[in-house]
Amino acid sequence: MTTPQETPIEGQTGTPQLWHGAGIIVIDKPRGPSSHQVAAWVGKMLGCQVGHAGTLDPQVSGILLVMLGNAVRLAPLLLKHDKEYVCLMRLHKEVERQRIDEVVTEFTGRIYQRPPRRSAVKRLLRIRAIQKMEILGVDGRLVLFKVQCDAGTYIRSLCHHMGLALGVGAHMQELRRTRSGVFDERTMYTLHELQDACVAAAAGDCTSLESMIVSVDAAIPDLPAVVVRDTAVDALCHGAALAGVGVLRCDEFRRDQIVAVLTDKKEFVGLGKAIAASTTWQPGKTGLFIAMTTVFLAPGTYPRGWKRAVRPEKPTKH
Repeated sequence: MTTPQETPIEGQTGTPQLWHGAGIIVIDKPRGPSSHQVAAWVGKMLGCQVGHAGTLDPQVSGILLVMLGNAVRLAPLLLKHDKEYVCLMRLHKEVERQRIDEVVTEFTGRIYQRPPRRSAVKRLLRIRAIQKMEILGVDGRLVLFKVQCDAGTYIRSLCHHMGLALGVGAHMQELRRTRSGVFDERTMYTLHELQDACVAAAAGDCTSLESMIVSVDAAIPDLPAVVVRDTAVDALCHGAALAGVGVLRCDEFRRDQIVAVLTDKKEFVGLGKAIAASTTWQPGKTGLFIAMTTVFLAPGTYPRGWKRAVRPEKPTKH
């Protein structure tokens, strides 16, 4: 359920390209089609390369993050987002409400899970955290609940294990994802709404379409930020590591932590991995401190403030 997939757009001669560059659109995936199919439809509408993160089973609805252009490079981070679901669980026999509440408490916190047999990942025992579980209603053998959990939590397995703990058995009947990281139901759009926006954009009005697509940095608001000098930007876009002399200011971060690299105008340059903790150095000092892992800003956006190394000429043999 958590493998990022890139969906190529092939055989679409004549499809106008309505979106250029990177971005993310939050789709309200309906029940029925696969996540791959939904992402392909989005790519066909926009005429661009797409990918999706946090795959939902065909019969599961809700938030599906579709990455546009080189925003697919964000997949490793998007996959780590905490999730929220609303689930309808069917018990195999009726149980007193008090006992259901007790089991919910027992399953809140760190739990052990093994992926279901139908999953595409190895069935290795794993630990996941259930941050919060709330019963929304009980009607006979039907239990409606909301759960906030780690990425990679299998709600189908959670229902099965809760049924075993209740001594009656249970299974997941319906499931809807209502949040992924910072994205919730207030930020998502249906395929019909996207299609209407694409039709308007093709006719010259891009207002609706532009309002639906969020920038890549909107997906990483919790990352510590490192603000760099304009003269350092182009070197970073060419893959250079960031030295302290190129830094204006930064938030606190640990060694090996992922950070967001920004220009002084708050433009998103890309992601980097801290070579050293922020407490061990200061902006303006020499030494390499950030290794760029993902670059989103195109080379040449900022003037080049670096010089190519000049190799000494080899002596001429006589």
